[in-house]
Amino acid sequence: MTDAFPDDSRRTGPALEKTYQFLFWLIPTVERFPRRYKFVLGDRIQTVAMDVLEGLIEATYTRRRGTILSRVNLGIEKLRFLVRLAVDLRCVDKRRYEYAAKSLDEIGRSVGSWMKAHRAAQA
Repeated sequence: MTDAFPDDSRRTGPALEKTYQFLFWLIPTVERFPRRYKFVLGDRIQTVAMDVLEGLIEATYTRRRGTILSRVNLGIEKLRFLVRLAVDLRCVDKRRYEYAAKSLDEIGRSVGSWMKAHRAAQA
């Protein structure tokens, strides 16, 4: 999936670029959810994922990123549980779950590194 994207991570940062790519995959995936879960669970997953993307954009363009990155990190953790719930409710198959889990792990590591670098710069 990542082959379809030019490497814009140098311009936007790896966390932001990975989140964009995750959303690009996520939105059509949620559209395939069964109707009874699409508007409750699917909308919630999309909203939290969009909040994560928006938070990363905010963090990119501000010097006071500590609280924003903490909020983003919490959003990533929420997504992990929401996606797991989608698997348990059979809205997402195991292959898609593996992709989502791997993507969220990569995003989480990138955000964690960014938080660590920000804390070191503040000290």
